Amino acid sequence: MHKLLTRKKRILHLAIFLVFVCGLRYSSAQTTWDSKINDRLPAVLKMHREFVSLPNIASNKEDMFRNVEWAKAAFEARGFTFNLLETSTLPVVLAQYRVDPNAKTLLYYLHLDGQAVNPDRWDQDHPFVPVLKEADSEGNYKQIPWESLDGTIDPDWRIFGRAAADDKAPISMLLTAMDLLIEAGQKPKHNLKVILDLQEETSSEGFLSTIDIYKNDYSADYMVIFDGPAHPSNAPTLTFGCRGIATCSITVYGAELPQHSGHYGNIAPNPVFTLSHLLSSMKDEQGKVLIKDYYKGIELTEQVQAILKAVPDNNEQIVKNLGINKAEQVGEGYQQALQYPSLNIRHIETSWKGPGLKTIIPEYVTAFIDVRLVLETDGTIQLEKIRTHIEKQGYYVIDREPTSEERLRYPKIAKFVGNAGVNAFRTDVSSAFGNQLSEAIKNSCGVEPIKIRTMGGTVPIIPAINTLGIPAVIVPLVNMDNNQHNPNENIRVGNIEQGIKVYLGILSSDFN
Repeated sequence: MHKLLTRKKRILHLAIFLVFVCGLRYSSAQTTWDSKINDRLPAVLKMHREFVSLPNIASNKEDMFRNVEWAKAAFEARGFTFNLLETSTLPVVLAQYRVDPNAKTLLYYLHLDGQAVNPDRWDQDHPFVPVLKEADSEGNYKQIPWESLDGTIDPDWRIFGRAAADDKAPISMLLTAMDLLIEAGQKPKHNLKVILDLQEETSSEGFLSTIDIYKNDYSADYMVIFDGPAHPSNAPTLTFGCRGIATCSITVYGAELPQHSGHYGNIAPNPVFTLSHLLSSMKDEQGKVLIKDYYKGIELTEQVQAILKAVPDNNEQIVKNLGINKAEQVGEGYQQALQYPSLNIRHIETSWKGPGLKTIIPEYVTAFIDVRLVLETDGTIQLEKIRTHIEKQGYYVIDREPTSEERLRYPKIAKFVGNAGVNAFRTDVSSAFGNQLSEAIKNSCGVEPIKIRTMGGTVPIIPAINTLGIPAVIVPLVNMDNNQHNPNENIRVGNIEQGIKVYLGILSSDFN
């Protein structure tokens, strides 16, 4: 009995020793990457400054090709082949890094273009003259010299410039991660195909026109989209889907011509009031859509609710930041609300569009609506539900301007014009690919990433995801408060550091 106990103790001590050694090895690997990233950081930020200095508005082809030349030199220097695929508009960049024909292939999607700019609204000389800033005690960002990078770098410093975050930061992070792997005598454990889209900010027209033509070139086992902001906490984040979008417009009518409100007030109906009654029939005061079967097919199981509740949102703070008294009651909290299709009135206009005001009764009013779609809803079907609802309110519904005879015959007329747009996509959070991505990021960053089932926005490449038919996950890397698409866009230095580590984790995984 004594010998047996002694043997058990020895086994226990050996197990503890092995756990300790493995922990040291893991810790050492973490420290090594952190140290190497820190050593390289000044050069990375200077490279990013140079990259962001290149204007990248897709409407200027010459500027876009300067970005292509910069990317070509950068990717080829790291062992990638670099090709331009012809499209109906601007070409698509396809850079490839082949490791092993038997290894898995991942398709990385990023984009080179940025949003248009209004230089007068930026707090710097020009949006394409990037500046380095730090926050003062009141949270206001003040410019500091670029020479500051030669000293101790604060992770909360930020680089301000158009596309500094969206989407040049993830490109700079990828290039840096490749540098670190190569210097360490390593290489990616999977084959890479990297798409650089030149028109993402203008609906990816060129790229989407190539899906059928270059389907074999884009073929891969998995797809990773490096775009969008991480969770507000800046913790590593995985986003498993995004909502789609459909649009429509509803026009209702009064008199055939605008009328003097003095002469015809109380006689000619004002279509604004007519439309307001119609729109109010579509939603209750808590924000829930009243249109029949609008939420049909959506079921938040206990498993799904657990995924949603695991996201560390501060719902009270979200409401406070919006400056509202309370949120609409479509779901319990932010994450649940995103699991349902929305119904949003984005613009209303009447016939008068000139300066000043006129005492007229308008002849028509139009409401422009967008519908954010989830995986369980189809754009065409949702729009048909809206159209049917309008008919049930007693309207004669058409898709053109009414004739004079129709105006006299029908008391309520609505012109309904819809665009089914693009449907949502979502990959199962517990899928094999999702689990392996999560493990890869945990191994490199030391923490489990936040898993977001569906983000609220829509990426224009959803048709490509659905057509290619491969599991896709969004890996957002930049800070949520980056002023994306707005003046004073910026990238936080700490997010660049973390993004490099995320890439290192992914590149070091084979995804069996």
